Amino acid sequence: MTIDQIALLPTYVAAATAVLVLLADLVAPGRLGAVVGTTAFGMVATAGTAIGVGLGLGDAGRRTAFCVGPDQCSLVADPAAAAVGAAFAILALGAVALSLPVLRTGEVPVGEYCFLLACSLTGAVVLGGARDLITLIVALETLTLPLYLLVGIRRGATAGASAAVTFFVVSVVSTAVALLGAALVYTATGGVHLADIARADLAVPELRPLLKVGMVLLLAGLAFKVAAVPAHAWAPATYDGAPLPVAAYLSTASKLGGVVALLLVGVLAGGPVLATSGLTLAVLAVFSMTVGNLVALRQRRMVRLLAWSSVAQAGYVLAPLGALLATGGRTTEAVALAVAATVAYALFYVILEFSAFAAVVAVRGSADGGEIADYRGLARRSPWLTAVLVIALTGLAGLPPGLAGLFAKVAVVRSLLGGDAAWLAIVVAINAVIGLAYYIRVVASLFAGSAEPAVAVTTTAPATTGASAPTPATSPTPAVAAASATAPATDTAPVTESAAAPARAGWPVAAAVGVAAVLAVLVGLAPQGVLELAAFFTP
Repeated sequence: MTIDQIALLPTYVAAATAVLVLLADLVAPGRLGAVVGTTAFGMVATAGTAIGVGLGLGDAGRRTAFCVGPDQCSLVADPAAAAVGAAFAILALGAVALSLPVLRTGEVPVGEYCFLLACSLTGAVVLGGARDLITLIVALETLTLPLYLLVGIRRGATAGASAAVTFFVVSVVSTAVALLGAALVYTATGGVHLADIARADLAVPELRPLLKVGMVLLLAGLAFKVAAVPAHAWAPATYDGAPLPVAAYLSTASKLGGVVALLLVGVLAGGPVLATSGLTLAVLAVFSMTVGNLVALRQRRMVRLLAWSSVAQAGYVLAPLGALLATGGRTTEAVALAVAATVAYALFYVILEFSAFAAVVAVRGSADGGEIADYRGLARRSPWLTAVLVIALTGLAGLPPGLAGLFAKVAVVRSLLGGDAAWLAIVVAINAVIGLAYYIRVVASLFAGSAEPAVAVTTTAPATTGASAPTPATSPTPAVAAASATAPATDTAPVTESAAAPARAGWPVAAAVGVAAVLAVLVGLAPQGVLELAAFFTP
């Protein structure tokens, strides 16, 4: 077995970041700057190392590790793995920036929080280069396991604990289904490396049904990570119960990890049964789009609306791969087009979804996401945050000025038409129209008249309980909280601390919102760059 230590370097850096965070918290307990600074430095180093190894080293930018044959490697460092590792590192760094308000309040232990985030990043880095079922599933679980704790990490938050348990239980069931599918695939093909499964001869006719069942179960189990129907019920409660920065990371990183896993299994390893993979993914896409959009129409809380929207978005992400069901969708050109459309849509979605959550964090501070009605009149109170939300929400809807989402949906429909799956393109179009209703409703509320109870947060908030301070009808933006000169000096400590914490951590949140908004605009104006990046994932 050959082991290239250079190929493992991004994993080493990510794992070392987790260890260094623990040491920083031990040496300087309670020093927020030291722990967060160590975490941020490690995540930047992880992104740089992943790009350097994937693009600049080895033969044609490709290194391998744990190889037992020419194409039988468990880990590959190539441009696709570099893109995945860098994307996850940037998402994790953004989550750290958004977490400053809640970390300032002391509701979340900073050392444990940053350590778990770095552990999740370690699994994500390995996932991008995984080329066998064992490595893939272990990496995906390493990405997900810390998130169970992060969802319920806020002290004294019963909603977070309940959401974490829901997330954990559904995840265990989905993982068990995926493992059963992997076992059946191994039984049918005799291999766990994706290349071996793709080349499986299946000379014994009785093994083909076994492989088909195994592939269906494996894909269905992995669909949990992208919150696709029927493994979707955990998402609304989990997003709404988790701290907002955790929800931002979970809704983007988990979905991106699931997309990578589904591509590796359904396309790269699905050679002998591509039609079965296409049928499974088409069914998941249709139900996810329809259920997600219809239920989102009835939501009144902002985070729950974004959660059900993400269920629908999972359907759009998987839709291009549904073209594998048709004969014309299994040609080399059609498969390449479908994979590129899926990866491009996933990247567009991640940028737009993170932008939406970042704007919500900037508006609400360390509070929860609140009701949609709480955002009424935001255009007058904070025009620039309103602009970010409008770009993100219209992008998710596929409308201007969110050009990124518009190009994403065009890429999906184009791939379906090119893969002889016009019926699925029609389903995508119908669901996109349904989705306009709730996205436009939220955007319209931003420009409507302010709700009556939307103001007093740091001015005359009564000292009832410490927990009630961070959850007003509408929390001010960090800039507004910092500029407020009318707050009386007699406010109780819990109210003053909760209101002031977002102001003290305002610049990292503002930076995260600004970077996300700039990326959303840039990819909308120059989508070709994302499509060229997606070409790295073509099998």
